[in-house]
Amino acid sequence: MNELERIVVGLDIGTTKICAIIASVDEQEQIHILGVGKAPSMGLNRGVVVNIERTVQAIKQAMEQAELASGIKVNAVNVGIAGDHIRSVRSKGVITINNRDKEITAEDVERLLADCQRIMLPPDQQIIHVIPQDFVVDGQDGISDPIGMSGVRMEAEVHIITGLVSAAQNIYRCVNRAGYEVADIILEPLASSYAVLDQEERDAGVVLVDIGGGTTDVAVFRDNTIRHTAVIAVAGKKVTDDIKIGLSVLDDQAEALKLNHGECYVDRIFEDEIITVPGIAGRPPKEISKSILAKIIQARMEEILEIVGIEVKRSGYADMLSAGIVITGGGSLIHNISPLASQVLGMDAKIGRPLGLTGGLTEEVNSPIYATGVGLVLHAIHAGNTTPLSSLDEEEPEGAGMDKMMKGISNRMKSWFKEL
Repeated sequence: MNELERIVVGLDIGTTKICAIIASVDEQEQIHILGVGKAPSMGLNRGVVVNIERTVQAIKQAMEQAELASGIKVNAVNVGIAGDHIRSVRSKGVITINNRDKEITAEDVERLLADCQRIMLPPDQQIIHVIPQDFVVDGQDGISDPIGMSGVRMEAEVHIITGLVSAAQNIYRCVNRAGYEVADIILEPLASSYAVLDQEERDAGVVLVDIGGGTTDVAVFRDNTIRHTAVIAVAGKKVTDDIKIGLSVLDDQAEALKLNHGECYVDRIFEDEIITVPGIAGRPPKEISKSILAKIIQARMEEILEIVGIEVKRSGYADMLSAGIVITGGGSLIHNISPLASQVLGMDAKIGRPLGLTGGLTEEVNSPIYATGVGLVLHAIHAGNTTPLSSLDEEEPEGAGMDKMMKGISNRMKSWFKEL
């Protein structure tokens, strides 16, 4: 492997699974997937860590698999954060340009974005992302990149995403106890968008729906920037629970029925086959019709999609989403979810799979369940959170991990302009 290659790691800490992806970036910015690891997650509830020890063990298991496959021992990871504690708010800021020739610099923009962050937050909340929406220079609006322009007064509207301090701290704690540093922490729907949306969709207007195990993440894009985010505490685990209760089966059996025979659109079932499920504790086997199973799944999936519809209306962009809806995450694998989403939301729908990978284990991650993990890798590359291959064996000085954590938001701010 070329010593000039850079290494980046994405760690998706989900409610039902933990996924680790190690990738390399070469001099031509080609991205190669080197290692993939996956482990069952037992320490989270609705996207939030509730058991440190179980989460630590699952992180270790997933990371060890990825390191074994890649042959590389890594020390820093980019992790995702989700959960129904995530909030978003719009904020505005204004500054004056003080340099002699009145030319706007990157430092001016950083100063403006810092001004936008001066909002009242509850003591238990912290800012995770500050995403620019629009800039106004001397009254001229619709500016996406003001650097290099001349002006005296500059304003901005930003999308601020916040989360619980304790939720972020517990993610850091779990990763550190597993033996790794946190290079950056990223909102999961934002990460997923890097993996499954292309430039045309972001420009035309699209709603991304990532249906995971514990949460359904929603992100609305228009004019190449994120306009609205939401995290819904109803997702794939609720579907499994409904099957378990509705059909009186075990949890493992309910999950297997969902994965192997699940349909979420009853009208699309042309052959109503009978599924046989082993009885509990020596009882006779159960026979379940596919249509009954589908009715249970469809009811919950319709509820999820209806809540998504409410969030889309709340965004104010419901009539400006020409690219429709892109569904990803493990929940998107339930058969016929695209036509159901089209019916419920009244817009075109498709399944989102990871894009933009050029080599390595691309087939292994060509599934919606890896959208967030791949997205974390792609986001980290955009933000410059990569590690030279030649430095992986060097020991970090004491306190380096904390320095990285404190620089996270600053580095993200510098990367926003590369993306605008």
